[in-house]
Amino acid sequence: MPKFVTIGYGDAAGYEGTDAAVRDAAHAHDAHLRERGVEMGIAGRPVQVRNHDAAGVSAQEGPFMRSELPVAGFAVIEAETMEEAVALASRTPCAVAHGVVEVWPLNDAV
Repeated sequence: MPKFVTIGYGDAAGYEGTDAAVRDAAHAHDAHLRERGVEMGIAGRPVQVRNHDAAGVSAQEGPFMRSELPVAGFAVIEAETMEEAVALASRTPCAVAHGVVEVWPLNDAV
């Protein structure tokens, strides 16, 4: 089955401004996804890794990507189609609590 990486963006203000019943339903949806075997977690502090021309590793704290909202979490989900993956992501906390979720198809490496 095809896999998709989801990246959830959101902040405390959007989360706290969302009706508690909507948030609770989103967390129940996440629990259901975990029961289906979805790997998900809350984002920690990132490190950028470089090894240009395999000549030496450098690591720098902080994100490479920039966005209006902070990265809140990640998941790897399985779905038959992008439309199904979008439907699954649309009910997660970041999507319903004034954030956004990106859904990326995870293609086979060449």
